[in-house]
Amino acid sequence: MNDDELHRYARQLVLPEVDFAGQLQLLEARVLIVGLGGLGSPAALYLAGAGVGELVVADHDQVDVSNLHRQVLHRTADVGRPKAESARDALLALNPTIRVTPITGRMDEGTLATQVAAVDLVLDCTDNFDTRFAINAACAAARKPLVSGAAIRFEGQVSVFRLDRPDAPCYRCLYRDAGAEAEHCARVGVLPPVVGVIGAMQALEALKVLLGMETGLAGRLLIFDGRRSEWRAIGLRQDPDCPVCRARQAPA
Repeated sequence: MNDDELHRYARQLVLPEVDFAGQLQLLEARVLIVGLGGLGSPAALYLAGAGVGELVVADHDQVDVSNLHRQVLHRTADVGRPKAESARDALLALNPTIRVTPITGRMDEGTLATQVAAVDLVLDCTDNFDTRFAINAACAAARKPLVSGAAIRFEGQVSVFRLDRPDAPCYRCLYRDAGAEAEHCARVGVLPPVVGVIGAMQALEALKVLLGMETGLAGRLLIFDGRRSEWRAIGLRQDPDCPVCRARQAPA
């Protein structure tokens, strides 16, 4: 690290859990963030600020004025731009020492598998079950940790799926119905700080995984009630009938 980086990351370098060696791990890490809306915005900002060396940011959508109340990566001047490009500019403005690779197109199964295989960790910040199931399957196949978040109305949830470990549950162990329809904030609404809370938790858990720390959310689902400002946790187990887990445990 040069003098600028030592100064930039000084407040986390003094943490014994980070220190010089941990910061080098972050600087050498490569993370894929899928979804650059309400969850991906704070998650990406915190990971960029913490010095994760390369962020691959993926979103096929464009910035809309209705996004701006909660998607804090983007500005009014970005309306109409691809979210991935807007995100790249905002993240590099925050920390020009990192690398940001935008993916503006919709990723098919092959592209997703290639991108997941090339990173150390994946953040799922999307808002529909089909995409979440596809990301989970790609992470399971590549044996990469997955940090998953969701938020709607006043509620949110976050979990860490250690798919680099054979006995860990996956997202399909939690939600089995591939035909389920996720509620969308365009229909039922969301209060902006709720997605901020969950996105920040995703960044926290991602940093702990990258630093080699044990994360308390591995195998647990943390649920946030924004109305009461309360948290509760549910333990998760691997489902013996989960098709994704059966596939990743099969002999190579």
